[in-house]
Formats: sequence, C-alpha cells, structure tokens
Amino acid sequence: MVFLNAAPAPTGVAGILGSPIFMFVIIIAIMYFMMIRPQRKRQKEIDNFRRGLQPGVEVVTSGGIYGKIKEVNDGVVVLEIAHNVNIRVDISTVFATPNAMQQGK
Repeated sequence: MVFLNAAPAPTGVAGILGSPIFMFVIIIAIMYFMMIRPQRKRQKEIDNFRRGLQPGVEVVTSGGIYGKIKEVNDGVVVLEIAHNVNIRVDISTVFATPNAMQQGK
C-alpha cells in the first residue's frame, strides 16, 4: 500500500492568490486598463470631434484624402479637395488632420 503525503490545500489569502480563477481575473483587469479603457477614451474624443465639425475645418478621410469641409448634413460631409472639386463622404470616415490635433493640444 502506498501512502501519499499530500500537503493540505492552502486556505485564506495564500489560497486565493494562488488560485487559477484569481489569476484569470487579474489578467482580465490588466487587459481592461491597458487596452480597452484607452481605446474607449480615444473613440470618445473622435466622436466629440465629429459632432463639432463645421465648414472650413481641414480634415482627412480614412482613405487618406485631405480636404476642407464645405457642408455637414445628416452624417454626410462635403469636402473640397481641390479648387471647385467637392466630394461627399460619410462622417464616420472623417478624422482630424495632424495639424488640427496639434492645435487642439
């Protein structure tokens, strides 16, 4: 007959800190504060920028087209990309230019 001398399971704080569930919760919390929270903050800044769009503001589209806003109508922005050359783009594709971001800081 073989007897195994197994140590009793730790209890109290030492038992909780060593548990796999606790480690999983810690990893999720770190991911939240390192990835999810900053992304939400950036998205909120972009949304505030888009709500405040007015004619004359220089922007860049997600496709890399730079232009100046001529009109803002119900989710559609009319951009002047060259003299008398206007295009319509969805407002969700419009971002601040690097110059506008530096001026805002």
